[in-house]
Parts: sequence; structure tokens; C-alpha cells
Amino acid sequence: MGHGVTSELATYIHLYYNIPPAVLLTTCYYPLCTKIDVYKVIFLILIAVASTTPWDSYLIRRRIWTYPPNAIVGPTLFQIPAEEIFFFIIQTYNTSLLYLFASKPTFHPIYLCGEKLLHDARRVRLWRWLVALLLAVTLVAGAGLILSGGQGLYMGLIIVWAGPFILMLWEAFFFLVTNILIVFGLVAFDNALAILSTFPTLFPTVPSLPSPIQLVKALMVAPSQYDDERIIGSQQALERLRKKSRSFYLASGCFQGRLRIDLVLLYSFCRVADDLVDNASSVSEAKHWILKLTEHLDICYAKNLEKSRPRDSFVRGTFPASAQSALLLLPTTYLSPTPLYDLVKGFETDLEFASAYPFPIIDEQTLQVYGSRVAGTVAELCLELAFRHAEEPTTEQQRQEIVQAGGRMGVALQYVNIARDIAVDAKIGRVYLPTSWLKSEQLTPEDVLENPLSPRVETLRQRLLDSAMKIYEDARGAIELLPTNSRGPMRVAVESYVEIGRVLREPGYKLKAGRATVPKLRRLRVAWAALRKG
Repeated sequence: MGHGVTSELATYIHLYYNIPPAVLLTTCYYPLCTKIDVYKVIFLILIAVASTTPWDSYLIRRRIWTYPPNAIVGPTLFQIPAEEIFFFIIQTYNTSLLYLFASKPTFHPIYLCGEKLLHDARRVRLWRWLVALLLAVTLVAGAGLILSGGQGLYMGLIIVWAGPFILMLWEAFFFLVTNILIVFGLVAFDNALAILSTFPTLFPTVPSLPSPIQLVKALMVAPSQYDDERIIGSQQALERLRKKSRSFYLASGCFQGRLRIDLVLLYSFCRVADDLVDNASSVSEAKHWILKLTEHLDICYAKNLEKSRPRDSFVRGTFPASAQSALLLLPTTYLSPTPLYDLVKGFETDLEFASAYPFPIIDEQTLQVYGSRVAGTVAELCLELAFRHAEEPTTEQQRQEIVQAGGRMGVALQYVNIARDIAVDAKIGRVYLPTSWLKSEQLTPEDVLENPLSPRVETLRQRLLDSAMKIYEDARGAIELLPTNSRGPMRVAVESYVEIGRVLREPGYKLKAGRATVPKLRRLRVAWAALRKG
């Protein structure tokens, strides 16, 4: 027979060891918190209380676990003291918040695995049966301990209640198992959300807060029904984002559900399309890829129907294997064609650096047009996805205002990109600083190619950053008009990239591989501050 803790001790534990971490975790996680996070925590708390109450009540009634009458202060539920019920809640709450912190950046769809992805499905099925057998044997052993009574009764009850988690010290075992179960519950919840979000063919529409029945349905989907090519494509897309843009990779972790998936897939397409043109071995090859990208969009948007081909066969027969998933997974069904065509057209400007007149950015107006095509278009596409996955409606007037501001913001971020990459671009024979600006400093494009870090070039870098910051200040207010589920994350994306410009404006900034970078801790602080604004 065991004895429960006294009311005074329970109160002491709660006041000094449970409630302070809860307050600290809540304060720290609040800027990151979303509706689905609240839903998860409440869901797990309800399950924890509902599943633990009968078990704890049974132990008390059997006097396996007792509380001296004079040690109980306040009400009881099925003979369980309020302090014990509160422990069920606070333990689940604290463990859930720790899990949410640790898993926030995780892109769950890439960890789904259908049977087609496995090298030996039979081996996996064998392991599943072995685990099931181990669980069955453990449960039988637990039942035997219960039937035998005595000191093994409590251990037996724990085993039967918690399954295959068997350790030697029964009190430590209890706390460990309950926390493991909480984490497993959260993992199962995230796994269900990943399945719902990743496979629109299986689940065409998903509410912002899926019901328990929908979550169970998702978990019951056989891996053989998973779209493995979509999983692989998502993995490749996230890897591209991680390698190519630390700022946007950080920001991507703040988005949720299908919006995050679609944004990652959009970035993947833009990155692959840009690389096909930039990495071409000749101008003619680059023009070939621009033509094929345009043809791909024609197929997606059903242009030239008499010459159309199935999208899948065209992509697989035309583009390299490494680029195919990025093109096939681009969500063209709800993206406007014009920004995508303009994006591809913007690549043509880059080819003009190899033409007879090699420096096409002749003045600031030309630079604005270029920035609008290669970055403003991407901002517009991102906003279309935000509206598509919004949790509340927006008026057409609001959308137009936001999209116009978003296009300007894209130009501002492109200016920051150009200011950062002057030396990198010079290595491949490109100068995006307007030629008219160069003349004002008695420079030619060739001077920039020869010495991209000269003081006069630095003066023009700061001039470009001044223009970027002016556009940024003018457009940033529209972020607050965005739907609530994308407002904070979009603010993180913008502020994280603008911070590169702020670094470049600091005296004595340091370059890494020819580029100024934002230290990781500073990026996190910027993201944190952006989310705290609401």
C-alpha cells in the first residue's frame, strides 16, 4: 500500500515546481501560439484527465494509493483530491508546451512515409507485428501482476494502463510514462494533421480545427494510400529552402498547415526555375529553359489546347529529374497565371548581361521593373496563398490594397538582395546597380566588376538600401491587414530579410563568402519581436 502526498506537500510542489514553469513557458510561447496549438493542449488535457481519473480513483478505492483525511483540503472528484486533478492538468500543460517549443520548426509532412518509399515493406510489417507481440506480452504480464496482488499490483496496473513502457522504479516509472504518453499523444496529433494537410486528394478540405473524428480518420489511412511523390517533393522543397534562404527558412516555421506546405512548394518552384536559367552553360540553353518554363505554364493554364500535353509527361520528358517535383507540385490550381509568367519573363533580363549591351539596368525605373518581375511577383503569389488558406474572409478592396503593397515590398526585398550580393554578382559578370547611378560616382559597370567593394560602390550600396527602406516603410502597414493566420508569420518573413539590409547599414559589417549575414541569435530575436506584435 502506498501513500499519496499530503495536501501541504502537493501545494508546495505546485507553487514552486509546477506553476512557475507553466507561467514561464506560457509567457515565452505566447508569441508563437496558434489556434491549433491551443486546440492540441486542451485536447491532450481532456484526454489525460479522462483517462487518468478512473485509474487513480480505482487505486484510492482499493487503498493502493491513499490520502490521509486530515491532509486533504478542498473538494474531491471520485475520491481524488483537487490537488491531484490539478497535477493531471499542469503536467500535461507543461509537457505539451515543451513539445510545442521543440517541434515548432518541424515540417511534419516530410516525415510521412508510404509503403512505396520503403525499401522492404515486408520487413517493416514484420517489425510492426513484433512490436505488437511485445505489447501483448507486456500487457499479459501486467495482468498477471494484477491477479497475483501484493506489491506487484501497482506495477501491474501501470503496465496495463500504459502499455509496453516498463521500468524498474515504479514511482519514477509513473512520471516517465505519463510524460511519454503526453508526448506520444502530441506526436499522434501532429501526424494526423500532417496527413490531413499533405494529401488534398484524400482530404480535399480541412477545417482550421479538425474534429477528433477527422484526426482518427487521418491516422487510419493506410500508408499505401500516401502520395509518396508528394512527400519526396516536399522533402526536396524544404531542403532547397534550408540551403538557399536562412531568413525565409526561419519564417516558414511560423506558418501552419497547407499554407506552409504551399509556400514551401512555391519557393521550390521559383528556386528551381531561377537555377535552370542561371546555371545554364550558355545563353542558348538558358533561353531554352525559359521557353520550356513558359510552355509548362501554358499547359498548367490550358493555353494552346490544340498542342497541349499532359503536364506530368511533359515535365518528366523535358526537365532534369532534380527539378521535376518542383514543377509538378506547384499549386497552379489556385495561383494566378500572370505573376508566374512575369516571373519567367524577369529571367530574360538576366540573360541580357551576356548580350551585345551587357548591362541592362540603365536607371532606377529599369531596376524597379526588374525587381517587380522577379520579386514583386513572388510576393503577390505568396499573398494569393495566404488568402486561399485564410481563416476569415477579406474584401476585394482589401485584397487589392494588400497585393499592391506586397508587390512593392517584394521590390524592397529584392533591393536588399541586390545590395547584399554586389560582390557575388560581379563574379558572374552582372551589375544590378543602375548605370545612371554609377555615372554619378564616376564609375562604369566594368569598375564594379573589377572592384565591387570599393568605397564608391559602397556609397551606391547605401543609396540602394535607402531606396529599399523607403519602400519597406511605405508598404509595411499592409501586413496588418493580412488574415490573422498569416499576419505574424508574414511579418517574420519580411523583417528577417529586411534585417539583412540593417546589417549592411551598420559600420564595419562583416562579409561571409562575399555576403553580409545575420547571426542566428539575432535572426531569432527579430522573429520573436515580429511575432510579439500580434
